[in-house]
Amino acid sequence: MEPAAEPDEELLTLLDDENVRTILVETREESQSVEALSNCCGADDSTVYRLVDRLQDRNLLIAHQELDPDGHHYKTYSARLERVEIEFTNSGVEIDVDRRELPSDRFTRLYEEFTG
Repeated sequence: MEPAAEPDEELLTLLDDENVRTILVETREESQSVEALSNCCGADDSTVYRLVDRLQDRNLLIAHQELDPDGHHYKTYSARLERVEIEFTNSGVEIDVDRRELPSDRFTRLYEEFTG
């Protein structure tokens, strides 16, 4: 049995997947449903759900609850990933991930800055 991958290696492996990269690009500006992402990736819904779960686990994708005009709920997803920087050093590979600030976190930060 192989040892568990280091977190940086797991992230590199995840980002190596073409469908993952497509999901991150497609959700960068506008949140998308799994159905729309499946169409963009040319993959079945179950594959996209699995990748969405992995991206959410890494805090690279966030879910939003949407409401259809007929009253049904569904989820859309948007990327939190802003930038990934990979640096090769004498001690190995270092990965720095910049994530977009969540609106709730931005509000809290601004409120705390305002109230001093």
